Amino acid sequence: METNVLLFELALTFYSLATIAGVIELFRKIKTTSKATLYFALMGFVLHTGNIVVRYIQGGHLPATNLHESTSFLAWCILLLFFFHEYRYKLGLLSSFIMPIVLIFMLSSSVFPREITELSPVLKSYWFGFHVALAFLGDAAFAMACGIGIMYLIQERFVKHKHLGGLFQRLPNLQSLDEVNYHLITLGFPLLTLAMITGAIWAKSVWGTYWRWDPKEVWSLITWLIYALVLHLRLTVGWRGKKAAILSIAGFLLVIFTFLGVALLLKGIHVFE
Repeated sequence: METNVLLFELALTFYSLATIAGVIELFRKIKTTSKATLYFALMGFVLHTGNIVVRYIQGGHLPATNLHESTSFLAWCILLLFFFHEYRYKLGLLSSFIMPIVLIFMLSSSVFPREITELSPVLKSYWFGFHVALAFLGDAAFAMACGIGIMYLIQERFVKHKHLGGLFQRLPNLQSLDEVNYHLITLGFPLLTLAMITGAIWAKSVWGTYWRWDPKEVWSLITWLIYALVLHLRLTVGWRGKKAAILSIAGFLLVIFTFLGVALLLKGIHVFE
C-alpha cells in the first residue's frame, strides 16, 4: 500500500473513532470520553497532515485538484479551524458536532479515485495555491458555523422547554454560541471574498476575462450573496441567536452544493476528473 494511502486510511480510522466517542459523549457524561474524542481527532489530524504532505511532495502541487483530494483537504481545513477554536474558546462538546462533518467529507473522499495526476496547464499558476487555500478555509469556517448553529438550536430548545440538566449543563451558553457563530461567519466571508477575487484575477490571466458564468462561479456568487445577507440582517435588523443559527446551517448546505453538487452534476471549467 502506498504511503499516502496508508496515512489517509489511518486518519480516516482515527476520525471514525473520534466521531463515535463524540456521539457517546452527547449521551453519557463521561469525562474520559471527551478526552478520547480530542485524542483520536488529533491523531487523525497528524496522520492526515502527513497524507497531504506526501501527496504534495509526490505531485509537486497543493493536493486539491480532484474530488478525492479536495474533499480530503476541506476536512483537514475544518480540523485546523476546530483545534484553533477549541484552544481559544474551549466550547464544551464542540468536537461532537464537528467530527461528524469531518467524517462525512473523509468518507466521501475515500470513494473517489486517488491517483496523483499531473497538473493541467491551466492549474500551473501561483494563483492556484492562494485561490484554493482561501476558498477552502472559508468553507471550513462556514462548516464550523454550521456545527455551532446546531449546538445553538439544541441549547435554545433546552432553555425554551426548561430542560436545564444533563446535556444543557455541558453545552456552552447561548450568548457564547451566538458570538462564536458570528465570529466564524465574519472569518469565512472575507476569505470567500478574497478567493473569488483571486479566482477572477487568475481567470483573467488564463482566459483573458474575469468572469465566464461558469456554474461554480455562479453558485459561489450566490453563496457569497447569502452570507452577505446574513451579515447585513445581523447588523441592520438584529437577526441573531436562533435566526442566525438557522441561516448558518442553511448557508452551509449551499456551500456543500457549490462544493460537491456543482462538481458532480454540472459541467464547467471547475469540474474535477
